[in-house]
Amino acid sequence: MSEKVRGALFNALGDIEGLTFLDAFAGSGALAFEATSRGAKSVVAVEIEKIAHSNILQNIGMLRIKQRIKAVRANVGGWSIHNMEKKFDIVLLDPPYDQIMTELLQKLMNRHVKKGGLAVLAYPGHAKIPDFDQMAVAADKSYGDIQLVFYRKT
Repeated sequence: MSEKVRGALFNALGDIEGLTFLDAFAGSGALAFEATSRGAKSVVAVEIEKIAHSNILQNIGMLRIKQRIKAVRANVGGWSIHNMEKKFDIVLLDPPYDQIMTELLQKLMNRHVKKGGLAVLAYPGHAKIPDFDQMAVAADKSYGDIQLVFYRKT
């Protein structure tokens, strides 16, 4: 996700002071670090790729924010099965576009978004946005080749 879209995402979210986040496909951890810098209470960043996970850990150490970001090296589907009880105010979903699995996204939303909470999905700009059970589209913003879809848990 580009810096411009990341900025737009957090501007759309507004005040996130004290909220909890799950960054389900963390990659570089940029979304997790942005959430923390804007006042999120805590963030769990799940990333399967070894080097990316290592970089997240290194940045957590350099920034001295170990108490606010937990980096987990795991497949997000497997992590979810072993952490079904964990609920978050906001779940960030920026999956690799060549591997978008709507069934997995549905499970992540059902299991981990608090009632009334948000899931934000980064989705290809040209694609029809998916519908998910128990989730209502609150907003859909397009940024060329990417769109951000904000789902509220009903």
